[in-house]
Amino acid sequence: MKELSVEAVSRILNAEITQGNAGHLSITGISTDSRTTTAGDCFFALAGERFDGHDHVADAFAKGAACAVVSRDVLAAGAVLKVEDTIVALGDLAREYRRAGGYKVVAITGSVGKTTTRQIVHHVLSGHFKTHQSQKNFNNTIGLPLTLLAAEPDDEVIVAELGANQLGEIAYLTRIAQPNVAVVTNVYPAHLAGFGDVETIVREKTSIAQGLSSEGVFIVNGDIDILTAACGRLGRPCHTFGRSPEADYRADEVIHSGLTSSFIIDGTPVELPLPGPGNVDNALAAWAVCKQFGLTVEEFACRIRTLPGVAMRAEPLQIGTLIVLNDCYNANPASMKNALAILAGLRPKAEEGAKRRTVFICGHMAELGAQSETLHAELGREVARVGVDLLIAVGEAAKTTVAAARDASKHDLQTVCFDDTAALCDNLGRLVREYDIILVKGSRAARLENVVQELTKGYG
Repeated sequence: MKELSVEAVSRILNAEITQGNAGHLSITGISTDSRTTTAGDCFFALAGERFDGHDHVADAFAKGAACAVVSRDVLAAGAVLKVEDTIVALGDLAREYRRAGGYKVVAITGSVGKTTTRQIVHHVLSGHFKTHQSQKNFNNTIGLPLTLLAAEPDDEVIVAELGANQLGEIAYLTRIAQPNVAVVTNVYPAHLAGFGDVETIVREKTSIAQGLSSEGVFIVNGDIDILTAACGRLGRPCHTFGRSPEADYRADEVIHSGLTSSFIIDGTPVELPLPGPGNVDNALAAWAVCKQFGLTVEEFACRIRTLPGVAMRAEPLQIGTLIVLNDCYNANPASMKNALAILAGLRPKAEEGAKRRTVFICGHMAELGAQSETLHAELGREVARVGVDLLIAVGEAAKTTVAAARDASKHDLQTVCFDDTAALCDNLGRLVREYDIILVKGSRAARLENVVQELTKGYG
């Protein structure tokens, strides 16, 4: 982070200095957790359902914080800046820091593929520019400002992720990020408890364009009609990526081979070290972004070949004789379908030797509201369609998936249900066989990463 005086922070936030003396103090970093605060940090006392940073302001100063931003009175031995809302203040500081920065911002949103697209863009562009990206899934009203404020003065490109689970969040975040390039990877049913329907999701995702300047570039998935139609109504020019002939950035001759994919862009072969059709779409979105920074398709193809795997997003793991797809980060109907396509693609052909079972360890899909039962049943029918051999379900909602899969299956589908992940872990030894190909996927609340850990201990 570029050094800022505490007085400058106070002016940006229109904050009252209620304690201490700003004097010649400067900040060199941002902290929202007193446990990790370091000397020179500006500590923001954020309040959540299970914590309140105001209770830890003294701890932050003890670690060397230069100042603290609060929304209620506290006793502390240091410069205290009082504002109405500390989360809003964090966003205000990030907006001004971004405005004054000399870098360009790529902002990415969508129902599926945000993180993978962000990591592809960062990996490719970092071969040509000094590039900074969101850490983990820093994509909300706290994470995005932290991403922007972590940028160094010599950074040239920031690649940020924008997420939302209720109306208005993307518009708020894009006004902070002020992107030069904004991307919508796709729109599918997700967070329906907050949005209600797909049309509302479309409005939310396309609101990312509100942060673009008149010279900014808007990129969307051209294969999703409801999305392109909405962009047309915005009256703002946009670039499209996809498989359709009309797309501005298109992939031809797509081939999926186990844990990799290949395709052609403008006559140039591209080898993608990620599996499945969803990742081809993510790569195309990334190419559309990289083109805006002057890269040639040959440079893009050369760089993407060295892309590392994305943790907990269809991350392939070899655990002893098992092949495990670790996709525990989150789940919605579209990402479940993509992951099942990858699993089906890993099934060996009959002529390649003994049959290996495909196993789907399935957690529930959260935040689907009134459509939860319908969408979990649709998932079950997809499980049957792709020919999964063993379906292991965790949680009440996933039992709907099992019932639908049984009804739709035309093969010998085996099913098992558990109330929670702990019970499943206790029974893994009797369910999993050597040489199984296993997809582990569900919403974060299911904590299915514990299953991967158990598989590693038992079979690694």
